[in-house]
Amino acid sequence: MQFIYSGITSGSIFALVALGFNIIYNTTGIINFAQGEFVMIGGMLIYTLLSIYGIPLFMAVPVALLLALIIGILFDKIFIKLVKVPNEINLITVTIAAATIIRGLAMVIWGRNTLNVSGYIPYSVISFPGGSLTSNSLLVIAVSLLTAFSLSLFFKKSSLGKAFRACYNDKMAASICGVDVGHIRMLAFGIAAFLGVVAGIVTAPITYVTYTDGVMVGLKGFAAAILGGLGNFWGGVAGGLLLGIFEGFFASILPSGYKDAFAFLIILFVLFLRPMGLFGKKKAERL
Repeated sequence: MQFIYSGITSGSIFALVALGFNIIYNTTGIINFAQGEFVMIGGMLIYTLLSIYGIPLFMAVPVALLLALIIGILFDKIFIKLVKVPNEINLITVTIAAATIIRGLAMVIWGRNTLNVSGYIPYSVISFPGGSLTSNSLLVIAVSLLTAFSLSLFFKKSSLGKAFRACYNDKMAASICGVDVGHIRMLAFGIAAFLGVVAGIVTAPITYVTYTDGVMVGLKGFAAAILGGLGNFWGGVAGGLLLGIFEGFFASILPSGYKDAFAFLIILFVLFLRPMGLFGKKKAERL
């Protein structure tokens, strides 16, 4: 049971990253390979606000999240909107280049050393049948699931969320009805950055922070999105949790060095056996 509890913790983060992939995919039809760098930025921002500027946690978190939305919007304006021929290949290439640029800037600004962020709540170990979880792990799970449910309500109930869904289903029809598709795309990148920064903030005390964090967590989030069904909102959440549990199980029976390779095996198996994902259909289900 312990590997399940540990897997749910890491899977909650993979789920947030997978949601970021799905939101961008549904809006633009591309894979944003810079999504993992938003997670790294979240850890770096919260470290800077707490440890360097000494801002209290209750103020640092809203500031970091506001900066996340700004970063996502700037990402769209700088890297996406200026592409002269915005086909899928060009846009995907731009996101890969952007990820490399962001990683390099992070190394220059924060350095190569691992940065330590103190826990947000008192450390304790909570026992469950067959295993245990730390208070920090429970915080990760709670924040991730709360974020996913809140985002789901936003897309289903708010007028802006309905505009998102209209763009997902038919961009041309949405534009004819008065929806600014370019504005929705910009907000999609803002929300994706927001999700990445949330993941980076809650995991910073557990994993610590380095400028290379975004590479592996981004690939695992992509694997989770593929596993659940690319473009499927709750499929991404389920895919993240399943990937975390599977990874935790195999890490308990195989050498730890093989753990990171499991995400890539998942991508291969799903693409070979069920390309639409476990919860997807032949045409990706929209939010």
